[in-house]
Amino acid sequence: MRDSLPEPSVTEGGLPPEPLSHSLKQRHLTMLGLGGVIGAGLFVGSGAGIGIAGPAIICSYLLAGALAMLVMRALGEMSAAMPASGSFSVYAEKALGRWAGFSAGWLYWFLLVVVLAVEATGAAKIAHGWLPSVDQWVWVLLFMVVFTVSNLAAVRNFGEFEFWFAALKVGAIVLFLILGTLAVFGLLPDTDPVGLDNLTGQGGFFPKGMGGVIAGMLAVVFAFGGLEVVTIAAAESDDPARSVSRAVRSAVWRILFFYVGSMLVIVTLLPWDSLKPGESPYVAVLDSIGIPAAGQIMNIVVFVALLSALNANLYGSSRIIFSLAERGEAPKALLKVSGGGVPRRAVLASVVFGFASVVLNLLWPDTVFLYMLNAVGAVLLFVWVLIAVSQLRLRPRLEREMPERLTLPMWAFPYLTWAALLGMAAVLVLMLFDDSARPQLLWSSGAAAVVLLVAGYRELRARRG
Repeated sequence: MRDSLPEPSVTEGGLPPEPLSHSLKQRHLTMLGLGGVIGAGLFVGSGAGIGIAGPAIICSYLLAGALAMLVMRALGEMSAAMPASGSFSVYAEKALGRWAGFSAGWLYWFLLVVVLAVEATGAAKIAHGWLPSVDQWVWVLLFMVVFTVSNLAAVRNFGEFEFWFAALKVGAIVLFLILGTLAVFGLLPDTDPVGLDNLTGQGGFFPKGMGGVIAGMLAVVFAFGGLEVVTIAAAESDDPARSVSRAVRSAVWRILFFYVGSMLVIVTLLPWDSLKPGESPYVAVLDSIGIPAAGQIMNIVVFVALLSALNANLYGSSRIIFSLAERGEAPKALLKVSGGGVPRRAVLASVVFGFASVVLNLLWPDTVFLYMLNAVGAVLLFVWVLIAVSQLRLRPRLEREMPERLTLPMWAFPYLTWAALLGMAAVLVLMLFDDSARPQLLWSSGAAAVVLLVAGYRELRARRG
């Protein structure tokens, strides 16, 4: 472990200067922060959470959102002080040692390239429904090729894709909130005020008790994953420290508003037990207030959300593995950077494993790929734990060595960081006792154990070196 933050030939933030492009603008990062976690998990998967907790799903989202907000604030503090394309992987190495940086980086990379397959396959299924004559695998190939070419060309392409994707998703959420609120108060044609019947009827606000709230939290907490990409992308902006500060500040509050606001509208307008499992509650609401072709409208939004996540995950995975290569934790061959500052070999390495995941998902979705998906199910929480622990270790050193870089300090340090760690520990314990979540926790723990063993072996060999 290093004793101090500055190193030879470093930037003002105490890290080596990034050889990557710096062409991302503030608008790209702001929209990436807003749209990064608005995906199919919200538009479709939220129905499962409502079925588990009833109207109290609002409390589940508040708890999960508060936890995600604390983690992002801790990560934002470090990212504003020391912008790096490896983000939390770099900070874990500085705070805890090479084993932590190695483990955080490779686990997150594995998570992204596996989830790539889910997103590509989901988008292909929707496109196949629109054009049944085109096989699903053709759509998968098309999407993967398009975004590979985009990410190989220039980082600005990634930024523009994400800007417009996120703008559409944010616009859809805002329009849904406006229409839903008007319907709640009976201000739309052929609607009457709904009152509080749906919140207090059908078993009350807590039809499943506090157990339902906790189970609902387990179902929705992972929907907040994705904000981490903002801190990765910030290193390629024209003003990294300032850009990440603005993006994190605006994103966490607005996203919590979008999530909680959407759930409040849904469970106020519709009886929670009328929602069908596997169907989008957003479609049900739009149908109930008479919006024509609501299903197709939401299909388009989900399609864009999936492509947006595919693009963001391909970008994030390439930068994580590039950062690992910079620190000697991945093959040095991946350090090749184009004239425009794009790590093309890192992009291709991520795409190759992404394609492999897609093939496994198409051929063996219920066996091989399911095991892989379970193996990354709890990885996000492991990464969040490392973020919080890293911030606890680095904050005193930042205060001592470069206090001027603390432009986005963690609230009520260290108490809220400890609160976040206790919250994540509680979620992991609850997963262990939840029949549906236990396989994810156990498989993810196995994957983490393998990575830690490799990291420990490398550390031991380096010391004997």
